[in-house]
Amino acid sequence: MHKQLNWTLLCLLVFVLGTTVVTAQTPGGVGTPTTTTPPAGGAEEEEEVEPGPSEGGTVEEASDAPVDDIVKKEIMGERRVLPYQPIRESDVFWQKRVWRVIDVREKMNLSFAYPEAPLFKILADAATKGDLPVYSTDEDGAKFKKRMSTDDVLSQLSKTDTVVTFDPETYEEQSKIVRNDINWEDVKRFRVKEEWFFDKETSQLQVRILGIAPIIDQKDNDGNFRFEKPLFWVYYPQARELLARHRVFTQGGNTNATLSWEDIFEMRYFASYIIKESNVYDRKLEAYLQGVDLLMQSEKIKNDIFNWEHDLWQY
Repeated sequence: MHKQLNWTLLCLLVFVLGTTVVTAQTPGGVGTPTTTTPPAGGAEEEEEVEPGPSEGGTVEEASDAPVDDIVKKEIMGERRVLPYQPIRESDVFWQKRVWRVIDVREKMNLSFAYPEAPLFKILADAATKGDLPVYSTDEDGAKFKKRMSTDDVLSQLSKTDTVVTFDPETYEEQSKIVRNDINWEDVKRFRVKEEWFFDKETSQLQVRILGIAPIIDQKDNDGNFRFEKPLFWVYYPQARELLARHRVFTQGGNTNATLSWEDIFEMRYFASYIIKESNVYDRKLEAYLQGVDLLMQSEKIKNDIFNWEHDLWQY
């Protein structure tokens, strides 16, 4: 009987000592019991770990979106352009202004009409968002004095038509106004305004692009060509930062080439023809030339510019 009582007291003492040790190790303080039994219904613990939709589920989806490439490319988006070298007015020994046209249908200019990122779409999107100032195509706008508002840009990039429809229930005619945006494929030419000058400080013939204007053809109701119309003017020095952050798809097949639109214009990696030079009549070549004569005069103006520099030197 005494042995059985002593054995019971010994077991009770071991149980009390074990409970005291567990309680002393609990960080919650003295008397806070520790349990290893999982709470009933594991849903509560799962809700504490995973955030709900209101806690940024959309952000996680964007960050977890797959990359359509072997690596996420961010170098082009962080590029910055170097400012032009300052030029003194007294160093400009000779100067000529020319206007030229870039036709995107030429083989060398196919990058201008790359379907995923055509140049016109880049300029139009930036203009409608207000990220890029654009100027009117009238006389003052061509000199970058009359800036267009966002509404003016949208009116140039779209047109409204009235379409007659029939109500399916009453069969009555209804006039509905629809908005048709300009398709980037309709912009097949760009007009470029630039200055050629000779700098005495560096003894170099240089060129600076002043403006770029997308051109669209205006047609009559029968689809016949009437005239070409520039949509807006972009002051190129203000657009250099934007153009430097957009990659150009080159024809060499190297999709990793870090060639931007700013590089294309600065390296003059495009084909074009001159339509006007500064003259006392302020007229275009097509005002007094046509056909082959017009192209030959355009080529003559280009050769005269380079020959002028060549004739400065003595050998």
